[in-house]
Amino acid sequence: MSQETIANSVTASPDLSPLVAELEDYRRQFEAIKQDARELLNGLTDTQFNWRSAPGKWSIAECLAHLNVTGQVYLPLIERRVNQARAEKVLGRGPFRHGFLGNLFIRATEPPVKRIRVKAPKIFAPQPEHMLAVIVPAFMSLQEYLLRQIRAADGLDLGRVKITSPVGRLLKLSLGQVFAFIAAHERRHLWQARQVRNDTNFPNV
Repeated sequence: MSQETIANSVTASPDLSPLVAELEDYRRQFEAIKQDARELLNGLTDTQFNWRSAPGKWSIAECLAHLNVTGQVYLPLIERRVNQARAEKVLGRGPFRHGFLGNLFIRATEPPVKRIRVKAPKIFAPQPEHMLAVIVPAFMSLQEYLLRQIRAADGLDLGRVKITSPVGRLLKLSLGQVFAFIAAHERRHLWQARQVRNDTNFPNV
């Protein structure tokens, strides 16, 4: 799924029927992420968007581009497993049980970023220069796509449906943990982008 595909995806009419409690929590998290991103990006120019505080540091643009790239990798995996689980009738209404190691991984992903930093895997590395008019709509469409997958997952057993990490086959997360991880990962890099905008040397134009 390319950034252009994400940006041009059609938003379906919202289904307002109640979600299971865990999915409703994820829905609220992604809605909050959208609002946080709007506030962060409000009034930025392309120059500010691509500004780096130091060589080797990421710009706001790179933070969002990284999240878009991550979404391009994860979303087809989520959609495929949701469809498979529905066909196989792996159903449940919760509460769901999730693995300890996966939960630990998610907690370690949450901001603020600790002293130990993990370099992004090569498949998730962003390109250095980006345009607001391309990256931001793609990011917002990514959130809408995630919200549609949350709706599509309603009624599935979020603990029993597993997704293998695209980084390494040894790491498997439950479907619920994948939604939780993506939300935590997005908060992490929006926090990182906020530090860029709050830098005392951040350009005025």
